[in-house]
Amino acid sequence: MSTTPDLLRTKWIKSSYSGNGGGTCVEWAPAHAPSGTIPVRDSKRPTGPILHLPTTAFADLVSALKDGALGS
Repeated sequence: MSTTPDLLRTKWIKSSYSGNGGGTCVEWAPAHAPSGTIPVRDSKRPTGPILHLPTTAFADLVSALKDGALGS
């Protein structure tokens, strides 16, 4: 899925779990939560692809990461 015009001006937030080096950065766009989905992308590829996760799936993903359920 490519970047849509409404996402071009969106404020993207880098995950605190991404670290500062190595280029392994995940970004998300919290302003889109009211739409029912959270856009997620690789910061190295800001023009796409972008995953649009349902808010419940995004919350489950964050919980799994915090709990270490997905490894390091």
